[in-house]
Amino acid sequence: MVFSKLKIKQSLSLKVLLSSLTLAFLIISVIGIAIHNRISSVIINEKISISKIETKTALQLAQANFNNAKFKSDETLNKVIQDFIKSSEEDGLISGRETVVLPFSKDNKVTNIYQTGTTLLALNSIPNEFRDRTKSSNQILVEKITVKYSKGSDFPGFIIGGKISIPRTGVYEIYYIFKLNEQYNTIHNLTIILILAGFLLILLIGLSTQFVIRQVVAPVQAAAVVAEKFTQGDFTSRMAISSEDELASLGKSFNEMAVSIQQQIYRLENLSLLQQRFVSDVSHELRTPLTTLRMAAEVIYQEKENFDQNIARSSELLINQIDRFELLLSDLLEVSRFDAEAAALGISTLNIVNVVRKTVDYLHPSKSALFEIVASKEVIEIEADQRRVERILRNLVTNAVDHGEGKNVRIEITDSNNEVAIGVRDYGIGFREEDGPFLFDRFWRADPSRARSSGGTGLGLSIALEDTKLHQGQLLAWGRPEKGAHFVLTLPKSHGNSVQSFPIKLTPEE
Repeated sequence: MVFSKLKIKQSLSLKVLLSSLTLAFLIISVIGIAIHNRISSVIINEKISISKIETKTALQLAQANFNNAKFKSDETLNKVIQDFIKSSEEDGLISGRETVVLPFSKDNKVTNIYQTGTTLLALNSIPNEFRDRTKSSNQILVEKITVKYSKGSDFPGFIIGGKISIPRTGVYEIYYIFKLNEQYNTIHNLTIILILAGFLLILLIGLSTQFVIRQVVAPVQAAAVVAEKFTQGDFTSRMAISSEDELASLGKSFNEMAVSIQQQIYRLENLSLLQQRFVSDVSHELRTPLTTLRMAAEVIYQEKENFDQNIARSSELLINQIDRFELLLSDLLEVSRFDAEAAALGISTLNIVNVVRKTVDYLHPSKSALFEIVASKEVIEIEADQRRVERILRNLVTNAVDHGEGKNVRIEITDSNNEVAIGVRDYGIGFREEDGPFLFDRFWRADPSRARSSGGTGLGLSIALEDTKLHQGQLLAWGRPEKGAHFVLTLPKSHGNSVQSFPIKLTPEE
């Protein structure tokens, strides 16, 4: 059942076909039921109407014969009665009706019955309520009943009732009972024909719909195949065009779009390769002159006490900027390794609590009072690359100090069965919610003026995110202007696993 639903969701042609068949079934069902009811009503009502007219004519003729015989002898009158009974019996054998003549009695007690036909009709086939209406009416009455026989069989039918006056005998009730089994058999056969015709029509509609769907959906499926090949890296696939209709125009437009996308992808790939090569080449080429510059700068810095005060200050600035330049160069080299997919992990078992404390002490030994480190345990071991984990933590801690405006920084460490999480919370300038998606982009900085003296290269968070991905972890950020920021690093405890839960909530409780 789930597979069928999935197939329907994934197939446009199947959706359209099922919708068309469902709609056709509903329309044909409504029309078929209407036709069936109409024809059934006509067949039954026509039989009743004809029988009523024939009965009325027969009763009028019989009453006329009785009236003519009332002045004749009893033998003649009796012969007229017997002729009426005999003719009713013969007509009944031909038409399949039953004739019952009952003496007119107010208490419905039957004392003398004239009944025609060889079948044994059960008198309870005639409802007492219908007998009462017949006796009180001067019209011919009709009612649908179930015709019952003493042998136990019954049939759908109807009864026609009236009164007839026999001279020197009295008034009699006369009932003509007709079976409708032949009419219902006809209706049953008609129902089978309508059902077969309906299914045949639905089948024809389904076949014609499928033919039309193939004409329309085939180009769409071809476009989907080409698009899938594009996603797999085959940029040479194109749609085949064999006509000049609207779908052919769609195919031409799709092919033109594919050519444009292919050219754009090739251009961007070349640009990306040039950029990666440029970063890699520049990073490597700058290391030699930078090493020479550092050696010369350290010589000057060591002799700064013998220089003028301004020259001494310049030597300090030179050393600081060379340190910053080396940091930028190191980041660029690491980025080039990520781009070349050459980054690898050196897995070891380490206590993440000690790594956090060591990182904070190394970065800011003079600002230890700013940090509040809260650990759920003193020992939380994980399998990870210690160098890369320390670099992630350095970037997060440095970022918190740089943007914390001198306020406290809270570091929370907790774990679950399979994950460990480190939350770094500062209460500084924060960042806008719309800037969140760009925090981990390379060279992106929330401060467009780039005037902050403590600003970095714009690569720290990007490298931290790449290191986190190497560990199959998650690095998320929350922030609001003037309310600070909260970075949460979640890593699996065992190498090769992925993060399944988050022990620390990203949005701070306060």
